[in-house]
Amino acid sequence: MKLVTYRQDRQQRIGAVRQDQIIDLSKVAPDMLSLIEAGWPALAQARELIEAGANPIALEAVTLLAPIPLPRRNVMCLGQNYREHAQEMAEIRQEERKPPTFFTKATHAVNGPYADIPFEASVSAQIDWEAELGVVVGRSGKSVPIAQALDYVFGYVALNDVSARDLQYQTSQYFIGKSLDGACPMGPWIVTADEIPDPQNLHITCRVNGVTKQDGYTRQMIYSVADIISILSQSMTLDAGDIIATGTPSGVGYARKPQEFLKPGDVVEVEIEKIGLLRNRVGAG
Repeated sequence: MKLVTYRQDRQQRIGAVRQDQIIDLSKVAPDMLSLIEAGWPALAQARELIEAGANPIALEAVTLLAPIPLPRRNVMCLGQNYREHAQEMAEIRQEERKPPTFFTKATHAVNGPYADIPFEASVSAQIDWEAELGVVVGRSGKSVPIAQALDYVFGYVALNDVSARDLQYQTSQYFIGKSLDGACPMGPWIVTADEIPDPQNLHITCRVNGVTKQDGYTRQMIYSVADIISILSQSMTLDAGDIIATGTPSGVGYARKPQEFLKPGDVVEVEIEKIGLLRNRVGAG
């Protein structure tokens, strides 16, 4: 299933995408977090409504929001989790290659799949792109074995870990440089885990103004989705609805020679095989 949060007539609802239509799922749950927490019985009920196909809404008649517009917790992120990206960042930072770094993005960074990315020149002049596979956790878990980790996945999203590089590297903590408002477009929907049995076999790309900047595959990850879930859950409880960004392939603007950064009017597209496309314009300064 492709599950969305959408706005129509000033009301926010959840639904499922079927071809070019949306089937409203508000009878199942009031919002996406409630649907996730309700578990597989709620998904079974959603499937029944989708099959019935009652009162479909044209996809073009609504505004798609981030599938989880306001998460309960920060988006958890894994840095330098693709081999080539880890190498290129280590070279430009003149550092030895290190294990991946965990950090978070504030909840207000979450943005819609087609919404503008805010740009404030007085805050940062080095806004960068990072195409990533996002994982939505389906149930709470602690100390999850790697062999069982994918059982805890509700679904997957495309995600752009927009980064203010000048802020990111002012200190040893990435948080402020990763948490600008609107700096985490995601969606366009959650594709449920049953439709992606192998998350390590997906093509992932990023284009800026139609020019390909990143072109990789999730099999290039150093730590797989299952690894990440297991590692995180050893030290903290993962909750239903948590979002995990799994790292980005090589090709970010910061590591290019010369460096490239986004400017107002640029259009950034992140696309992941079997999931979908984000298309975000950089807003005026």
